[in-house]
This record gives sequence, C-alpha cells and structure tokens, in this order.
Amino acid sequence: MIRRYLYDQVKTDLKKKMVFIAGPRQVGKTTFSKDVISDDGRYLNWDIPEDREIILNNEIPLEEKIVFDEIHKYKGWRGYLKGIFDKYGNKKKILVVGSAKLDFYRYGGDSLQGRYFFFRLHPFSVAELKIRDKDKFEKLLKLGGFPEPFLSDSETEAKRWAREYRSRLIYEEIESLENISDISKMELLVLRLPDLIGSPLSVNSLREDLQVSHKTVLRYLEILERLYLIFSIPPFGSPLIRAVKKEKKYYFYNWSVLSENLPTAFENMVASHLLKWIHFEQDTRGRDLELRYFRDVEGREVDFVITERLKPVRFVEVKWRDRKTSKNLKYLKKKFPDVQAIQVIGEKSFSTETKEGILKKSAIEFLSELV
Repeated sequence: MIRRYLYDQVKTDLKKKMVFIAGPRQVGKTTFSKDVISDDGRYLNWDIPEDREIILNNEIPLEEKIVFDEIHKYKGWRGYLKGIFDKYGNKKKILVVGSAKLDFYRYGGDSLQGRYFFFRLHPFSVAELKIRDKDKFEKLLKLGGFPEPFLSDSETEAKRWAREYRSRLIYEEIESLENISDISKMELLVLRLPDLIGSPLSVNSLREDLQVSHKTVLRYLEILERLYLIFSIPPFGSPLIRAVKKEKKYYFYNWSVLSENLPTAFENMVASHLLKWIHFEQDTRGRDLELRYFRDVEGREVDFVITERLKPVRFVEVKWRDRKTSKNLKYLKKKFPDVQAIQVIGEKSFSTETKEGILKKSAIEFLSELV
C-alpha cells in the first residue's frame, strides 16, 4: 500500500479537531482513512444500510477513532457531527471523507466552523510516487493518477475504468446531491469537455451545443467542479498587462481521458500537479495561493500563473517537445522581472537557464519538486 502524502498532517490534526477530507470519487479516500485509523477505529459508510441506520438513529460508536464516509449525502449530517464533537471534543478522533466539496455542502443548518480541519486528496503525482525515469512518467501520463487504473498497468483497463467512472458520477453522485431535470444534458457536457481542455471556455458555444440557457451551463460546470470531475482556473489580471478577464480554463482531475492527445494530456497533468501543490500549501500552511492563466487582448498566452495574495510568484509554460523559449513567457518575464518563470518540457531531460532568466526544466524534474 502506498502511504498517501497527507498521512502525517492528518494524524497530527486529528488530535485537535475533526478532519474533513474531500476529493474525487475513487481517488483513494477510503483506503487512506482506514490507514489513518488503523485497526482500532470504526468505519461507517452512509451508502451501507447497516451503517446508515446507526447514523439515522443518532447513535455514536464507542471507538475512539471514527471514519464517516459519504455522510454529506445525509441532510442532517452537520448537526449529527456537531453533537458528537460538542459532547466529546478531541476525545473522539473523527475523520469525515466524501467525494464532493464538503466545504460547500456543509452550508445550512448548524455551522461546523471552527470544529474541523479541511483537506483535499488528489490523485497520485510524480513527487508522491517518487518517479525519476521516463517509463514510469509516461505510465502516469497515459493511465492517470487514480489508484485503480494506474495500478492496473493497462491502457485498456484505464479507458474502461474512465467510462464507468463517468457513468457512476453522473447517474449516482449527481442525482443523489443535485436536482437536475435532464441528466442526459449533463452527460453530453462531460463528453464535450475533453475537446475544450486548455483553452478559455466559451459558455455561449456550449449553450448552443447543449440547447440550454447560459445560466444552466454555468450551473452544470459548477456541479462538476463540486464533485471533483473538473477544476477551473481564472485568468490573471494586472495593471501592467492588458489581460482578458472573463473566460476560465477547465481541466480534468483524471487527465487520462485525454491520452489520445499527449500534448493536451501533458498540459492537464501539469495543471493537476500545480493544483495539488497549491491545495496542499493552502490546507497545511494556510497560504493564500491561487492557480491562474495569462492571456491578453493581443492573444499572448502563458499556461499557468501562480499567485500569492493576488501577486504573481511563478509563471509556468508547458511544452511537450518544443525547446524554443516561449515568446509569451519572455513577455511576462519582462513585465515582472522578479517573478520566477519556468518552461516545462515533456519529452526531454535537461535543466538550463536563458539569458532572460527563464528556467527550462524537464517535466520529471519540475514535477518532482511539488507534492
């Protein structure tokens, strides 16, 4: 079993408060939570009838360590957990996991604010798997970072898993949490998204394709984000640049759905790695980081901008093969000379620095520096 990167921090924080862990379906939350409580805890899953009965009867397990899985599907879950915490405090080690944004679904009723730490569990990454060779890197790129398809060592199994994953997410997760009148429109949106990854998304174009309102498309996208199928990054704006300030770019947590187009899958993979690092820094250190992209009215674009307290701290341009330094990255570096600028190359293994101060790194080297 691969011990996940959040293990030590979660074990420490459980001594003080409840811990909430959200993340994509089948990213390994159940395995991780059972590892955290080891053999002397109690695991309760809302989707298991016997466990659900215990929660509905407002019963409290005797064990010191308790995992509640998917309890956010219960409308009264906030009050139930609040009651346990207020009665026992840190004498009960309560770990709550779910395949939805628990920070969103907690709203309403009694607030749990101040009673828990919140973490987001991401798929496997180069750093977490300690990947240092090309073959293992390409395996992660093609199979994605979700445990089951990655450990299968099979592209065919990964594709079968991705298809089943999409179906279960739409027809089980979404239907259990959201009120969608035409679920087939949601599935059509998910099928269209792989062709739109990495570019600013035109909601109007999607609205025409799906034959729904602009508001409905935005709601669908928000739901898919809440359930960790996709994530969005907004544009970066500054008085120093004439930036585009509207359309977001979207990426999949499971970049293997793009494996037929390796350059696009690689960009998505880097986006996912950067987001994982940002979420880790936010959740463990409280840093005010954001992932954005740059595009201006002249059409210049740089793939990723990391900001801290709204100020840029790193520019990242992604190239699958091309070693030629990006003109757009040079432009941004000139505008912000003190900001680190990196060009990440997928297929090469090297590390250099240009006369403009732009670092060029191989994907393995760069991604291994994250988390």
